[in-house]
Amino acid sequence: MIRLYDYALSGNCFKVRQMLAWLGVDYQSVPVDFHPGRAHRSAAFLASINPLGQLPVIDDDGFVLRDAQAILIYLASKHDAQGRWYPDDPQLRGQVAMWFAIADELTRTASAARLHDAFGYENIDIEACRRGAHAAFRLLDDHLAEHASEGRQWLAGPQATVADLACFPYAALAGEGGISLDEYPALRSWIWNFRHLPGFIGMSGIFAAGPA
Repeated sequence: MIRLYDYALSGNCFKVRQMLAWLGVDYQSVPVDFHPGRAHRSAAFLASINPLGQLPVIDDDGFVLRDAQAILIYLASKHDAQGRWYPDDPQLRGQVAMWFAIADELTRTASAARLHDAFGYENIDIEACRRGAHAAFRLLDDHLAEHASEGRQWLAGPQATVADLACFPYAALAGEGGISLDEYPALRSWIWNFRHLPGFIGMSGIFAAGPA
């Protein structure tokens, strides 16, 4: 069984939990005291789990993999025989990789702003993080607005993929880092649509949609 080194309030860990839920894959959650314990920076964690001191990490019967986006690709490639979440088409895979870069930028900016405001991290240039997050959100909003004008609602392809999952949590949690999404209507609509996907599980701060 997959072991997931997990923190309930991490957007990156949420991506993996959500992917596992959609794929119907059983797993064992191994809670890591990210805050306030900073167990992900402990000598034991760095030596045996992830030398970069980051979450999430999975251990699939001895195969250890770190980085949320890498884990999404691995899980979809192994467990999604229909190619629903990580399509085989080369152009779509290229687009997915492109949006993974934006997901990483959101971790660097919007997630860092959230660490500053909600978790009390002090050694963060909060204004630089918010500027960077707004630049990424503007790019996402422009792309989604253009797609909406063509009758499409997802980042890559006709249905939601791992690209959408990778970018979703730190957009949905932007307010916890003092970042308003008021000027990004297409982005807000995409967040609403994503939350209403069948099987969406949510997390603290991102609630699953209720019954219609």
